[in-house]
Order: sequence, then structure tokens, then C-alpha cells
Amino acid sequence: MARWLVYGGIVATVVGLALYHSRVIADPPYPYTGTFRFGWSLLYIGVLVVTAYGLGLPELPRTAGRALISSVIAAVSGAVVISVLQLLTGDALLPRFVVFGSAVLLVPWYLLCAGLAKGGSQKDAQRDRVLVVASVEEVEALRKDLRRASEMSAAIVGVMLPPDAGQPVGTPPADGPLVARAAELGASLVVLDREAEADGSVVDQAAELHARGLRIRSYALFVDQWLGKVPLFELERVSLLFDVGEVHRTRYGRVKRMMDLGAGTLGLLAFVVAVPFVAMGDLVANRGPLLFRQERVGKRGQTFRILKFRTMAPNQDGGSGAGEWTRPDDTRVTPFGNLLRRTHVDELPQAINILRGDLSVVGPRPEQPHYVAELSERLPYYDLRHLVRPGLTGWAQVKYPYGADETDAKEKLQYEFWYLRHQGMALDLRIVSRTIRSVLRGGGQ
Repeated sequence: MARWLVYGGIVATVVGLALYHSRVIADPPYPYTGTFRFGWSLLYIGVLVVTAYGLGLPELPRTAGRALISSVIAAVSGAVVISVLQLLTGDALLPRFVVFGSAVLLVPWYLLCAGLAKGGSQKDAQRDRVLVVASVEEVEALRKDLRRASEMSAAIVGVMLPPDAGQPVGTPPADGPLVARAAELGASLVVLDREAEADGSVVDQAAELHARGLRIRSYALFVDQWLGKVPLFELERVSLLFDVGEVHRTRYGRVKRMMDLGAGTLGLLAFVVAVPFVAMGDLVANRGPLLFRQERVGKRGQTFRILKFRTMAPNQDGGSGAGEWTRPDDTRVTPFGNLLRRTHVDELPQAINILRGDLSVVGPRPEQPHYVAELSERLPYYDLRHLVRPGLTGWAQVKYPYGADETDAKEKLQYEFWYLRHQGMALDLRIVSRTIRSVLRGGGQ
């Protein structure tokens, strides 16, 4: 709710000031919607929305100081971006009164919305009080994921082992231990693992709780809805026979490819602009070839050569595909290469891969052939991720920290399978939005 208040405030502020300028300040007055100023104001609104989202307003700032800093940066950076665009185009049709007036007025509005979001998040934190009937290992995995990357707020308030949740034959479900424990804890949601689901007395009690208004979820469904991934024990052939949007929905596949071509074209323009600056930086601090090429596995298991601006010293990047797992703060990365990585400029050449059809904007991470061969032997149904084009960004990339070993690859595979199960345009846009936020906040890999 608070997020939409932010966006609504942006629209009202920019449009309101533009209308005031057109009717009161301008001499002579002019029709606001009948001039190019209207188009510029829409562009300004878009820039302000992106900067506010990128800085996590209104939800992410947890203190008043952080909220103030984020609010000022979001408002000022939006004004600077639109001012630079007008300067580059030689067109200042959006008055400074509107640009800088909006920046000044939006700071207190952002702060107000951040305050509302903070109050709302405190309430939401108690919204889902979860009683879990599962093994110790499963519960610990849930606790870890809920702390790190939950999609919906939840708190585990109680745990029962499946044998402890059962009841003697003939005992009414309303008198069972699971029902009593849920009432004692004030639980609003009960999660059952496979062992609990196989116990008829536990299921009878769950039905009783369901009739009382509590929500009941299987462990797998809870992980799917609250964490956005497919648990490892679900990686079985039957459970993976779901429709994949890019494979089974022709219209989605075509629209996705059209959007890739549009994004690839814009990325190509940015790549052309960046080439001379990167080349000069290489001459000073990163001598060697401009581009880095490496074999990666794409759709249907076909290999292609991915393109990036080189960020490592020559002969240190494993260009043949035989390199080590890349790690955060990799010592092989040069200082200038580190700058390219942190700003994500090194990714710009991949626009060529997108236009060629090697990559999509959103999809599973493209891996090197020798890693794919190793992981395919050790992880169940790993090759399923190659049903679609790999992506410049993806669900696993925005949900999980940078992968540096086989354990991380196994964790990310659960997110990639979830993406395949839920693939659609709305999810793709959601991933792109999160990626933009991560880039603006200086994160992401």
C-alpha cells in the first residue's frame, strides 16, 4: 500500500506543478496536455518511479536516518537525470520549477510513506504465525530461508515432530495434540511435511484447524509460495513435468523474444557509447584485449560464446572455459575491472548475445560446459534448466548470493526450477525490476 502511495504522490506532484506552471506562472499560459511538456512530465514521472524503487522506497529503509538519505537521493537523482536528458537533447521544455519543485516536495512525501511502510511491516511480521510439523533438518532449512529471502512475511512460532502430532485411534480431532498446540501458540498457518501428510490422524487435525480458519500448507507448497523455490526433495521426474512458458505457450515465447530484441537494441547503443571509455581505461589500468569471450551452455544444451568487457588480467580469466568458480572479490580481477563489475558495465557486450538469440534478458544463469557436465552428473534433472534461453539476469540471481561452489549451484537450481514452473511475463518484469533495484543500490552479480 505504501509503495503505491509513493507512486501516486510522484504522479500528483509532477502533474500538479506542471498544471500550475502552465496556468499561473507561464506568460502567456499554455495548454499543458497539448505540448511536449506533457511527454517530458511523463518521462520525469517514470524516472522518479525507477529511482524510488531502486533505492527501496518506502519499504527497505529501517531507520529514520536511512529513510531521509534514501529520500533525498531518490528525489535529487531523478531531477538530475531528467536535467541531463534535457541538456543532451537541447530541449528544456519541462520547466525547472517543475523539476526542482517536485524534488523538494517529494522528500517529505517519501519520508511519510517510509514511516507508514515501517508501521505496516511491523504488523505484517506477525501476519503469518507458522506452526511447522516436520523434521529438525527441514525446520532449520525453513528458518534459514525465511531470514534470508522470503517472499511473504512469516515467523515460525512452533515446531512439532510428525510422531508427536499424531493422536491415538478414536480420539476426536478437536482434542488432538496438533489442534491444542496451534491454539496455544495462536498459529495462523500450519505446515505439514511428507511424513505428517502420510499420518491420517495429523491430516484429520489439520482439517479441524482448517475449519476453524487456519491455513494449511504442505511443506513443498509453503516453500513454493513463501520462499519462491522448489525444495530438493521435489526434484523428481513427475513433479518436474510442469508447463514451461517458453516451451508450451507460443504467445509468451514470441512476446518475450520481442522484448529481448528491444532491450538488446538499447543495450547495443549503450555498448557502442561505452566502448571508447572502456578502451581508454584498459590502456591505463587493464592492458589487454577489450572483450572477454567464453563458452557457455545455452538453450537445448547448445554452446555459444558469451561476450563481456574483460575485467581480469590477461590469461587469468580462463577464457577457454577451464577457469575456477568466480568468487566475490576475486583476486584475479583488476581494479579497473572491479569498477566495471560493480557498475555492471562489463555486461553491456551481452546485448550482442541477446540479439543473436544466445541469451534472453531473463532466464537461468548460463554456465560453462565443464561445470554443466559435472553438475548434470550430481544434481537431479539439472539439464531441465536448458529448456529455455539462459538470461542476463534471473530469479536465482536476484534471490541468492553469488554462487561459488557446487553447494551454491544446488541451492540456485531450486530457484531456477521455480522460475521454470512459474515463467510468465509478470514474473519476468518482476525480476527485471528487482535487478534494477540491485544495480542502483550497488549490488547484484
